Amino acid sequence: MAASSNSSLSGSSVSSDAEEYQPPIWKSYLYQLQQEAPRPKRIICPREVENRPKYYGREFHGIISREQADEILAGVEGAYILRESQRQPGCYTLALRFGNQTLNYRLFYDGKHFVGEKRFESIHDLVTDGLITLYIETKASEYISKMTTNPIYEHIGYATLLREKVSRRLSRTKNESRKASVTSEENTPVEKITSLVRRAALTQNDNHFNYEKAHNFKVHTFRGPHWCEYCANFMWGLIAQGVRCSDCGLNVHKQCSKYVPNDCQPDLKRIKRVYCCDLTTLVKAHNTQRPMVVDSCIREIEARGLKSEGLYRVSGFTEHIEDVKMAFDRDGDKADISASIYPDINIIAGALKLYFRDLPIPVITYDTYSKFIEAAKISNPDERLEAIHEVLMLLPAAHYETLRYLMIHLKKVTLHEKDNFMNAENLGIVFGPTLMRPPEDSTLATLNDMRYQKLIVQILIENEDVLF
Repeated sequence: MAASSNSSLSGSSVSSDAEEYQPPIWKSYLYQLQQEAPRPKRIICPREVENRPKYYGREFHGIISREQADEILAGVEGAYILRESQRQPGCYTLALRFGNQTLNYRLFYDGKHFVGEKRFESIHDLVTDGLITLYIETKASEYISKMTTNPIYEHIGYATLLREKVSRRLSRTKNESRKASVTSEENTPVEKITSLVRRAALTQNDNHFNYEKAHNFKVHTFRGPHWCEYCANFMWGLIAQGVRCSDCGLNVHKQCSKYVPNDCQPDLKRIKRVYCCDLTTLVKAHNTQRPMVVDSCIREIEARGLKSEGLYRVSGFTEHIEDVKMAFDRDGDKADISASIYPDINIIAGALKLYFRDLPIPVITYDTYSKFIEAAKISNPDERLEAIHEVLMLLPAAHYETLRYLMIHLKKVTLHEKDNFMNAENLGIVFGPTLMRPPEDSTLATLNDMRYQKLIVQILIENEDVLF
């Protein structure tokens, strides 16, 4: 087994930032193996094949046996042909020479070519990627199995020198328009490690609200060489080489992703909107304790709307509520929702309710929903209160804080009941289905649970000083 090389592959053309600070050492062993992998060699059929599928080229040899394919490919590493199965006409096979043997793969086409999860524009790309994967997994199976044992992710001392510079940059980004971005991620070697550096800087930021948040990994195709920011090894292959967190931009191998801690620090430039955004993602991206929509709307309502009759029950104009939503999505905490723009306080109350309804995961999360419903069914008031308190402790920190702040506000609303006619029960009817939804999209379950949803919110309002 070849040892991992410690030579940096970050490149020699660097900016002043990269010259001033030492980037991490990317491990080159798997990159070198990819360079050594056999290249695909298309074996063209010497005759014209009838009924050749239009999406295959002259590498298609028609109906031939495995033995015939083996003879055609013998002795040529990386050689490949396509054939139609003798036993199953209409089914196609990729025959590929690797490791001094012929490998046969069932081949599919649905607009793209595939033999497994990855889909390719061309057979050539499919074979190239396959040969890289076969070669690396053959040569480095033990190395790959141990990649996660000594990750750089937990040892990012190199980032401390960048911390002050990045903290200043992040501070500027926070105070500027959401359209402002740090810099293009493709610019320099230092920018390649943006997500790691941001994490180090934010970890040391005293103003940062350290809510736990899982990364939102999605399979990603990287253009050009990329290294895993967890294990520092090369991400091999032509397409879908790894996964990228769509919230913070962290790039890692798929197999490394399950070891990454729940410490995502979302990047504002990746958060496209305020409404319909995951609650924890939003507050971490904006470095706030609660979603700015909640703070802004509650501040406005408490300033001029607590005595408004039917507050939260009376609807504002849908069109105007959508305008408020667009203002927050566009301007963030700079959105103007003052009385000069929206004199009807029901518009602001409606915008707040819409924010909660639009959350992909409700404030009272799907994971805790059934536990809250079961707690509501307890007949003994003291035991019910204790059960609700225990379930509250299971909420994610950002959800808990948002719910706590909202209940304090709704308690203030009830103190003006003689003017607004909204007591805790009325508010429970309004906010029950807004703050909690059953995990399964079942109308029957929703109808059956409505009285318990109302009761939970009512109890939370009436006992906010005890429960939170």
